[in-house]
Amino acid sequence: MRWYRRNARAFPWRATRNPYRILVSEIMLQQTQASRVIVKYPLFLKRFPDFASLARARTSSVIRAWHGMGYNNRAVRLHQLAKNVVRERRGRLPRGVAELEQLPGIGRYTAHALACFAFGQHVPAVDTNVRRVLSRLFPHQSTKHDIWELAEYALPHRRAYDWNQALFDFGASVCKAQKPRCNDCPVRKLCPSAFKVTRPERIRSKPEPGRHGIPNRVYRGRVIESLRHLQGTRTFTVTQIGKAIKPNYSPRDARWLEKLLHALRRDGLVTIHNGASTLRISLTK
Repeated sequence: MRWYRRNARAFPWRATRNPYRILVSEIMLQQTQASRVIVKYPLFLKRFPDFASLARARTSSVIRAWHGMGYNNRAVRLHQLAKNVVRERRGRLPRGVAELEQLPGIGRYTAHALACFAFGQHVPAVDTNVRRVLSRLFPHQSTKHDIWELAEYALPHRRAYDWNQALFDFGASVCKAQKPRCNDCPVRKLCPSAFKVTRPERIRSKPEPGRHGIPNRVYRGRVIESLRHLQGTRTFTVTQIGKAIKPNYSPRDARWLEKLLHALRRDGLVTIHNGASTLRISLTK
């Protein structure tokens, strides 16, 4: 905690206890670097300052406001959650972890983060950084116990908010995945892993589904990016989208692209219109 007082990172979402604003930050931070979120966070809140304004918005407007963040499914899930909270809960999030986990799109970590950071609940919050720190401090216990049990065990009797934020920052800047800074670690004398962490063996991951060496997730992002620039009721044909996202697009790619577009439709990101002679695509309204 002394280390945190000296080294805490300054983020705008740490200057508020507003549940909506903290929820937005947590969804944004799930798969995006904090440096990028710092830029987009105030812009998104200016456009959608509360649950009511977000719930009233068109899905396409929310997706456009998410520009530059990637993983656009998060924008759709956040929008759906806002509509649920306004419709079912009068625009207010529940305070407890169990109730938060019942909401659509809220997992274990996000429920704990909201309960602690927005409502002052005395609960741990285990993200990737915290998991790594605790696994190194308790290497034997972490193989026998759920990491959340270890987080509960390590949680001090008071100041859970500061403790969780301190672990986030400590894991991000000192107890890093690659080349941890053990010389700068305030608990190195207590850590059985100090100065022993070696570069983990690279695990060969399964190749991602894609086309001509480029993952489908990249093409998905390109589809949404091309549709963001359409205004009003305009749409793209499959061929137009194909040429926009793949420079060497050919008719042989049509079947693959249609599958990609139908997956985006299932995720609530696009609408597919059945025209007289061809399919046409737009962002979900």
